[in-house]
Amino acid sequence: MKSHINIFVLLVVLGAVIISACGSPAATEAPYMEDFAAAPEMPMQEAPASVEQPASSESEAGKIQEGSVYETGTDGNVALTTHLIIKSADMRVLVENSDVAIDRVTQIVGDTGGYIISSRVWNQPHLDGKNYKYATITIGVPVQQFERVLNRLRGLAVQVLDENASGEDVTDQYVDLQSQLTNLEATRERIKSFLDDATNVDEALRINQQLSEIERQIEEIKGRINYLQDRSAFSTITVNIEPQLPEVVIPTPTPMPTPEPEPWKPGETFDNAKKSVTRAYQNIIDILIWFFVVLVPIFAPPVLIVWLIWKFITRKPNKPS
Repeated sequence: MKSHINIFVLLVVLGAVIISACGSPAATEAPYMEDFAAAPEMPMQEAPASVEQPASSESEAGKIQEGSVYETGTDGNVALTTHLIIKSADMRVLVENSDVAIDRVTQIVGDTGGYIISSRVWNQPHLDGKNYKYATITIGVPVQQFERVLNRLRGLAVQVLDENASGEDVTDQYVDLQSQLTNLEATRERIKSFLDDATNVDEALRINQQLSEIERQIEEIKGRINYLQDRSAFSTITVNIEPQLPEVVIPTPTPMPTPEPEPWKPGETFDNAKKSVTRAYQNIIDILIWFFVVLVPIFAPPVLIVWLIWKFITRKPNKPS
């Protein structure tokens, strides 16, 4: 019986030794990795010339394109950035057909993965009496497609009347905001540790108020960082579309000739005066003829009758002798 107990104890000891042996590499590997991470970066040795180096995906991923942003987290590392350029352009183009040009602009936006920010279309009368369509369209396109979109918009125009492109470098602002964000996040962690060590309610409230202020600043900086990322990732282009108007020829008014004074003609004046006197006498004679031939026969008998009646009524009787 005692031998069985000894064999059982021996098996238990052997199992413990095996388990500890299996766990020892993991226990020793962690400090080795920490020491390796803390050690300064050693220069890499070049591979022998006879060995062909295959292209790695990490080298391709390490290439940074213009205007792109690569974040490495908020654990104390500043984001890896290139120059962040906010690009914008303003164009005024003369087109043959406004409707076709508007459709083409919409197609360009869809092909390049952009979006329409604002659009305004209106009609304006011309001297020929017709209305012609004008438009102003503001679009956002990826920064990689900026020059390509400008070229395609130039292709829509019969003539580019005006073009203005500009860029704003916001790299310094972005790097400063990342540094501020890192510092504020570290401060937030320290304040949280103070909050855990608070001994009373008043102290906890004061620490919590400071923590809320730090978090508000963190959110503002994150919003500004997102704004700079979005503005640098998408460029803004404003296109002013104007139709090609037909030429209208305005007739030149013919100047009126200056009238020349007529020469004095006394003989002609005498003849005109004589004719005027003759016509006047003729009119007077015509009136008398109408008066005696028409008016007297019509109005004379009634007037005579009325006069006789009036005389008969108003006569005085004869006085006796």
